[in-house]
Amino acid sequence: MAITGTANKLWAIHGPKMTLESGLMMVGASGIVTIPVPSFLIQHERGLVLFDTGLAPAATQDAEAVYGELAIHVGMDCPEEQQLENQLGNLGFRLSDVTHVIASHTHLDHTGGLYLFPHAKLYAGAGDLRYAFWPDPLDVGVYRREDLELTRGFDWTHLSGDYDLFGDGSIVILHMPGHTPGNQSLLVRLPSQTLLLSGDTVHLRAAMDGIPMGTDYNTYDAKRSIERLALIRDQHAATLWIGHDPEDTEIFNFAPAYYE
Repeated sequence: MAITGTANKLWAIHGPKMTLESGLMMVGASGIVTIPVPSFLIQHERGLVLFDTGLAPAATQDAEAVYGELAIHVGMDCPEEQQLENQLGNLGFRLSDVTHVIASHTHLDHTGGLYLFPHAKLYAGAGDLRYAFWPDPLDVGVYRREDLELTRGFDWTHLSGDYDLFGDGSIVILHMPGHTPGNQSLLVRLPSQTLLLSGDTVHLRAAMDGIPMGTDYNTYDAKRSIERLALIRDQHAATLWIGHDPEDTEIFNFAPAYYE
């Protein structure tokens, strides 16, 4: 990939939290863990890019009404001030300012706000949307079809490999299948550093040894993608940010702080 440019700024956006058994996140883990569900906003001279959109905004009013018993089972905590629109507004942006939306994958904790961006270009890994509408029985509970139905007719691009968003190496969508058929991570090159956003390629830092999630769509591909994530991290001397890892939430800075 050509490396000739940089993005201007990156903000991490706080999202809801979920409390669940850590064994659901990584084979062999045990104990209860509270995981963050962040989104990331990236400012580039050619557009404003959003990586993931979290849970549905309506969940801040009544998570159980939106997600049923799942909201109780995974302990959804959805403060109203963490609605995506509110947080973008706090940074001085409107929803209409977002020009590109990248879905790391189409599980329900990443797709809740997709419908807010009918004007934007949207990107998903090939096969991910199709599988979300007709998943294997084991996976039915991790998709919310209602979120995706609202985006029919949107400007979707389905990526079957890595994709350099602006052609300058600053924001590169990485094909990381395994967790879902079209799972994706994101490499962001800033003036001062390079950040590697894992998405759900890996859920906990301990899993970087190549340990997949027990309910990954394809555990073989998931393991290969974790290994590739580590290689890309080392190749670019990038700082890896594992979105769902609670320790990373403590290490890294969230909006209104930013990286540049």
